[in-house]
Amino acid sequence: MKNNYTKAFIAILLLIFSVGSALLIYQGGIKAGALILTGAIGLPVLYGVIAHPRFGTIVLLVAAYLIMWIMRMNLTAFPLGTLMDGLLALLILGMFIQQKYKPDWTILRGPISIVIILWILYNFLQIINPSGGSRMAWMYTIRSVAIIMLTYFIFSYHIRTREFLRLIIKVWLGLSVFAAMYGFKQQHFGFFSFEENYLNSDPLIANLLFIGGVWRKFSIFSDPVAFSYNMVISALLCIGLMFGPLSVKKKWLLAIMAGFFLLNMIYSGTRGAYVLLPAAMILLAVLIFNKKILILTALGAIAILVLISIPTSNQTLYRFQSAFKPSEDASFSVRANNQKMIQPYIQSHPMGGGLGSTGVWGAKFSPGSFLASFPPDSGYVRVAVELGWVGLLLFCTLMFIILKTGINNYYLIKDPELKSYCLAMTLIVFALNIGNYPQEALVQFPTNVYFYLVVALINITLRLDLEKRKQTNEQA
Repeated sequence: MKNNYTKAFIAILLLIFSVGSALLIYQGGIKAGALILTGAIGLPVLYGVIAHPRFGTIVLLVAAYLIMWIMRMNLTAFPLGTLMDGLLALLILGMFIQQKYKPDWTILRGPISIVIILWILYNFLQIINPSGGSRMAWMYTIRSVAIIMLTYFIFSYHIRTREFLRLIIKVWLGLSVFAAMYGFKQQHFGFFSFEENYLNSDPLIANLLFIGGVWRKFSIFSDPVAFSYNMVISALLCIGLMFGPLSVKKKWLLAIMAGFFLLNMIYSGTRGAYVLLPAAMILLAVLIFNKKILILTALGAIAILVLISIPTSNQTLYRFQSAFKPSEDASFSVRANNQKMIQPYIQSHPMGGGLGSTGVWGAKFSPGSFLASFPPDSGYVRVAVELGWVGLLLFCTLMFIILKTGINNYYLIKDPELKSYCLAMTLIVFALNIGNYPQEALVQFPTNVYFYLVVALINITLRLDLEKRKQTNEQA
């Protein structure tokens, strides 16, 4: 009887909601309908993100992957980037709420956590940098270079089981396959109309993306660089997983996926991405020092040498070859000259010129200044210019500690599955650090979120391994 009353009450509520929604849409039109739909979807999602952190974590990972694609569709004038800020704030709030019931502040300990906290504090200290140009530029920039690092603590706290870790890996691979298929479609079947509108919206876009009579592909990402780098790290994820305890069928599937990702990397026309896989394979050969890996690495090196050397009229292959011949690349010479020119400024400004003093925000908020017209063209150079040699030292220390921790944890972990996860994450960190020199590799969605997922997983895999060993010893 009680269940019947409950069902009747829910039916009455739904009826009232339906009638009320119909009246509002009748009065307010499509805007009212959109508002109602947003509320109907948004409120449950809002609750789910705060109350169910694993759900919120998956929402963050999916949103980071798709947000630039949705923004390019130009469906709304609302700044969708603020939604990501709101989602991050909700996850932080949810983490503190969870701490009340399951306190665990160990996530703030350890070398990586300490240096990340120092980096965040240093970026906030930039607000009083005497050389800083614009506080508005600081406010816009700190989101992507410091606040986003808080995701490391979110992932470290919420990823507690091997099952959830497997789910995250599957979601990541699924999103990567979707992005690769989308890039493949752009290469062989052309762009959608909204993408053509974007390409024709500014002559500068054509100057950057139309090379040798061919459009560089960007898939669902902000630009070809983000596309290519994400394809490389997805391929490295597959390669790392292949060293785990998987069936031959699954390993072949991962190999095919890795090949498909790398093919799409070439479609992007991003020369900086082409060297990342060979570099990561060298680290792989060092970490897994056996005859089979050395032979495969040697064969891969021979294949790359052949591709570099053969004459070609294909523009895509030509750009691939030019990535390994920087001395013949005019753009490389320009970047080298720019870096040499800016060195005296970096040396004389230990705290740099302030966050957002270069690039887009520098041109917008500090037009006419010396740094506003300087093109950093490199993640490391941007750090050195905006945060000074002190900031560059702190940033390089963080990257060194992450890599050192990844290598150490790989040798410490005993479980084969967790060991393969740690291997993949270490390769990804190594590749992105190399890629951060010719390009800005760590500031665009989704890489800025996934990089700190990768860093968190380096420690999470060891933690899960130690917990398993402790449980096994207790049962023995």
